[in-house]
Amino acid sequence: MPGTLGALLSGLRHDSAFWRRALTAGVTRGPEPWVRHSPPVFGVFFAAALPEVRRRVEQNLRRVRGPRSRVADTLDSAAVFATYGSCITEALLLASGRGYTVARRSRGVEHYHACAAAGRGVIIVTAHTGGWDIAGQILGVVHPEGVMLAMQRERDAEARAIQDAARQRAGVQVVHIGDGPLDALPLLNHLRRGGAVAMQIDRVPPGMRSREVAFLGARWRAPEGPIALAAISGAPILPVFTHRLGFLEYEAVVSPAIWLPRRATEAERDRAAAAMMGAMERFLRAHPTQWFHFTGEGPVAPAGRGEDNRRED
Repeated sequence: MPGTLGALLSGLRHDSAFWRRALTAGVTRGPEPWVRHSPPVFGVFFAAALPEVRRRVEQNLRRVRGPRSRVADTLDSAAVFATYGSCITEALLLASGRGYTVARRSRGVEHYHACAAAGRGVIIVTAHTGGWDIAGQILGVVHPEGVMLAMQRERDAEARAIQDAARQRAGVQVVHIGDGPLDALPLLNHLRRGGAVAMQIDRVPPGMRSREVAFLGARWRAPEGPIALAAISGAPILPVFTHRLGFLEYEAVVSPAIWLPRRATEAERDRAAAAMMGAMERFLRAHPTQWFHFTGEGPVAPAGRGEDNRRED
């Protein structure tokens, strides 16, 4: 019985294959009013059914926008889940063959043009915000030749296969990283051909190298991957974060580039980590309900709390 209950709870997770299959069926066969208006309802259902995840979201909201009333926390967390439901559904809808396209806007695209002029490729750092699952398409307004999206493998292999198939049908290049030392080779080769690689910086998987930085008023871990790739390739780091404006409508916000020398010192790497997380913090403070940070990952614990807060260099 405990095993059956555990399997049931696992299937009800927001990232389970069960929900991906249900969403795929809905977007493939459902009428337009259904695919437009039902995803936020299902997102709010998740918020009600998963109290622990909802508490994490409310905690993140307080970090981003400061403490507010309990009512404000509830409404904002519901908005996070509702937007998440819409974004996941629209990613599948774009790959459904029903003829839908995404409307893309951008701010700060001049920062991209300054990077592209160097001819070294571009490392785009982004996060799990509105539109992250179709970032390869949204960022096409920034890099017209398309973007290779580097992503950590999802917990549920079947759910990952469903989502990856949808990404491929939508023309998004995805490379999964985090399992081995050679995972980054396709990214490096793509940069050397002058391409753009997108990497998410709001989560650091177990075992991945990281640096401590100031973020949202605390000490957090920034992934080392984009910094190491920039130092090896000579490509600039370009912070670009996306958010949802409406049905199949998204905007990419581009910040100034971060340049590293090929033999970057530890101090230069620290400054680069602080700069890219600072760009993310500014974006989140402007769009607090667009951050889909559902994991338990949070600030680095102060020394003496039983957790290792040393930098993993």
